[in-house]
Amino acid sequence: MELSPLYKLAIAVGLGLLVGLQREWADSRVAGIRTFPIIALLGSMAGLVSGTFGGWVVAAGLVALGAVVLAAKTPAKPESENKEGAGTTTQIACLLVFVATAGLAVGFVTEAVVVCGTLAALLHWKSKLHRFVHRIGREELHAVVQMTLIALVILPVLPNQTFGPYAVINPFEIWLMVVLIVGISLAAYVISRLVSAKKGTLLAGILGGLISSTATTVSCARRSRDSKLAVRVSAAIILISMPIVFARVIFEVAVVAPEILELTFPPLVLVMLVMLVMAWLSFRNCTSNAAKGEEHPPSDLKTAIGFGLLYMVVLIAAAAARDHFGNSGLYVVAFISGLTDMDAITLSSAQLVKSGQLPATDCWRVILVGALSNLAFKYGVVAVLGNRELMRRTAWGFAVSVLAGVLMLALWP
Repeated sequence: MELSPLYKLAIAVGLGLLVGLQREWADSRVAGIRTFPIIALLGSMAGLVSGTFGGWVVAAGLVALGAVVLAAKTPAKPESENKEGAGTTTQIACLLVFVATAGLAVGFVTEAVVVCGTLAALLHWKSKLHRFVHRIGREELHAVVQMTLIALVILPVLPNQTFGPYAVINPFEIWLMVVLIVGISLAAYVISRLVSAKKGTLLAGILGGLISSTATTVSCARRSRDSKLAVRVSAAIILISMPIVFARVIFEVAVVAPEILELTFPPLVLVMLVMLVMAWLSFRNCTSNAAKGEEHPPSDLKTAIGFGLLYMVVLIAAAAARDHFGNSGLYVVAFISGLTDMDAITLSSAQLVKSGQLPATDCWRVILVGALSNLAFKYGVVAVLGNRELMRRTAWGFAVSVLAGVLMLALWP
């Protein structure tokens, strides 16, 4: 539906107020709660009249605004040297608001809202972003450069066609899975760096499930041997990370094969809800407030390539098993691959469904078998590396989760 000019002007005022409110709070010397709405109105009116008089109106308005904000940048007083007026952020924000609201006239409503909302968020998060940059070390910078390399340099040049046995090896799609996994890990790591100081048990479990629930289990099991006081915290972190893995699995299916989400979502979510209850009970019994896990940048390129190779092997093994034994052979592959990694069997199963080589009704069952295998492996890690108290505190959580998965496989239609 085409918005009337008055509605567009109202949206422009709202966006100007949003950015202006933040600048006023930051005590900007150039523009604030009144100036930004005026700039927004100027931009939207220039966009509206440009339909009659031509685009030169917007260009002239932008040049005039640039001259005004440049003139407004007076030297800061000694007591206000650190205020926003001493920089160029507000001046650039003025120009961006003008351009964004001018776009309202030609129908870029959503784009204008997103741009101004993002601008307000970036302005408000100045201190946090600066602290984050100052905390970045060589390893963190290496992780960002690595993500850029695999996503923006390598991925676009790979051929997007199938090769090899069973015609299931697609270099582009295999590397896309690598980018997906590394991207999830990098996002989780960035969140962990942005959150200030002490992290609670809940956050440690969530980040552990996002980055690597197996590595989190190993770390917590080892910690339980060093300190008996850490047993409750370690148990809570391990159990909290389990439903997060399921949430990540559902997200991966939604990204790779969204058309099958309606069939795979209900049974996987039900098992995840059981795990959430177990995690909540463990978290409620945890008396410690702080449980900061070990934080390391996401895996290096060598590890990413290793995952790509594992994904390719699982994809071939799954296709071969299906060719020789029917769809039932996939469960063996799922059990084996699920021992150490949930992503490979999840992504390969979703890709097989997308290509028509696996029924959608079998996809969630294959994934769940891999998940049950993964749970068994992690409890084995607890038994080998942890103490008896940790085994006791996590046994019921693992047992109930496995039981829920088995019942789902047996009873779900």
